[in-house]
Amino acid sequence: DYYKILEVDYDATDENIRLSYRKLALKWHPDKHKGDSAVTAKFQEINEAYNVLIDPDKRFEYDLTGIYEIDKYTLREYLARFKGMILTCNGLGISHTSTW
Repeated sequence: DYYKILEVDYDATDENIRLSYRKLALKWHPDKHKGDSAVTAKFQEINEAYNVLIDPDKRFEYDLTGIYEIDKYTLREYLARFKGMILTCNGLGISHTSTW
């Protein structure tokens, strides 16, 4: 789950995503952990998650088609993840900022 990899909420702003990415990239950069292939793999995973979530089109596609293990999420996490799609589907016209 790219959101969990970057340690951000499902409705995170681009700024939140950038800040979290920067923090994690500095922590897991391979230059800080010479020769550790697990760190390199973690760093690549962080980069992949960032590249998808920071691009609006890729993020939308990921949110629509991602494979989710629903039983791993609380109801609040599940609803937060999909509230934008749920509220705007079929022209319901309910604001994305509406609270539950």
